[in-house]
Amino acid sequence: MNDSTAHRRRFAAAAREDRPDLALLCLLLGAEADPDFGDTGIDEAQIELDRLAGELPYAPGRPGAWAAAVADLLGGRYGFHGTPGDYQRLESSLLHEVLRRRRGLPILLSAVWIEVARRAGGPVYGVALPGHFVVGFGDPYGEHVLADPFNGGRPLSGEDAALLAAGATGAPLPPSALAPAEPLEIVLRVLNNIRAWAAARPERTDVRLWAVELSLLLPSHPARLRYEHAHLLVERGDFLTGARELETYADAVAGVEPEAAETMRRQARAARALLN
Repeated sequence: MNDSTAHRRRFAAAAREDRPDLALLCLLLGAEADPDFGDTGIDEAQIELDRLAGELPYAPGRPGAWAAAVADLLGGRYGFHGTPGDYQRLESSLLHEVLRRRRGLPILLSAVWIEVARRAGGPVYGVALPGHFVVGFGDPYGEHVLADPFNGGRPLSGEDAALLAAGATGAPLPPSALAPAEPLEIVLRVLNNIRAWAAARPERTDVRLWAVELSLLLPSHPARLRYEHAHLLVERGDFLTGARELETYADAVAGVEPEAAETMRRQARAARALLN
């Protein structure tokens, strides 16, 4: 069994735990992206998260005090933050690289905040605002505060959160957007970001392929990803496997989308024809 296969099996198993480990899943994702980042690197990254948690003051107090303590440590002392340029880098979606560079996308910086605070016993959770991920401290349905790790842990009022959402979607912020994001939701959103990054770079179908394949290992994922996976296989020259997957997906949707299913079957026949 090669390292990639072993890491994928471990990823699939970790995703099915009763309480999925967000840090481990993100680090296993990083191992897929970086063949030089193996089990030793995963252990070292977990140790770094433990070390950072050990530098937080003991039981800071109410939600605002927790938010301030984590922001002082991570945003202040260690300089974790993001910039617009970070959206152009794959490393910004890889937890081990974010720990090394102290830069990343909002969701990965939030993962650092979540994992460090959680290890220290903090009442922390992720908040998947439309277009911008942040963290919450306290009771999401009671006393809580929001913080923006991308901006060094800047506190966010409800109005600030609404403005962030409106800037991304042009629509009001639905109350459901402030609910805690579960670890598997966070991981799928990270993989979606990677897929989007690779889709904008046609030469990186390799990255898009593994991002789709890891997404398919999660217990819950959009069924449409199977169609994307089949197309990627064909695009990368694996015509036979891609054709089989198109036909399998066509069979699955034929009852509700017969026209789409027939289109997929035609695409499968076209892919097979490329073998001749």
